[in-house]
Amino acid sequence: MKKTLIMMALCLASTGAFMQTASAQTAQQANPQRMAQMAQQLQSRFASANTTQDGKLTKQQAALGMPMVARHFDEIDSAGAGYVTLPQIEAFMQQHMSAH
Repeated sequence: MKKTLIMMALCLASTGAFMQTASAQTAQQANPQRMAQMAQQLQSRFASANTTQDGKLTKQQAALGMPMVARHFDEIDSAGAGYVTLPQIEAFMQQHMSAH
């Protein structure tokens, strides 16, 4: 859980608005408004990193705008398409949050 929260924090670090929790229980009890704010900021970071505005983030775009996504790029891009989408990133984050 802590690893996932660190990943989320790094994805959102430029905005300074992210949850800092020490346990899965704390994360599960998080304020829904806070979670919505985090999702909105993730969308904003994705939009900024997606310089081609095609809804697809390449590894190079991720490296420049979303370094944690770039580190986990191959895991997120499990189909090997050469790009990731926002729904794929969100699914990856949710999967790792529930696994920890």
